[in-house]
Amino acid sequence: MKISNNTVVSLTYDLSVIDENGEKSHVETAGADNPMVFLYGVSGLPDKFEEKLNGLEEGTSFSFALESEDGYGDYDENALVNIPKNVFEVDGAIPDGMLEPGNFIPMADSEGNQMQGQVVEVSHDEVQMDFNHPLAGKTMHFDGKVVSVREATKEELAHGHVHGEHGHHH
Repeated sequence: MKISNNTVVSLTYDLSVIDENGEKSHVETAGADNPMVFLYGVSGLPDKFEEKLNGLEEGTSFSFALESEDGYGDYDENALVNIPKNVFEVDGAIPDGMLEPGNFIPMADSEGNQMQGQVVEVSHDEVQMDFNHPLAGKTMHFDGKVVSVREATKEELAHGHVHGEHGHHH
């Protein structure tokens, strides 16, 4: 079976990016013990990522790169935001270890949209947060293999995600 819309795809891969020094830097691995499993066509993954996999069959290896504009976009300086430190207080105090540079903190904007922010810098009364995706502005290199491809069940299609092993459990 080939990867196409409404199929459940399982794959392993190594993801790397080119760092500031022009060196390939490993970001993550989805190995055989914990493959990436998704519903093709509604995964929320970058469109170009899915396009590169379209038509591949179980057992097929792949290797491709996605430029930043086809992945998570260019790095946006406007997504660096200074937030008053008191916003992070819980019951009048900031939890120990929360505001460490590099930490990701789940937040919501004024409309209630959920987003992840990364702590960049902490001053006396402000916290600089970066709301860019961690891979924004980066060319991503994927080397992997298609582990399996199967038709999605009616329930998976109705729910918009994979059920069962490595998928969503209700």
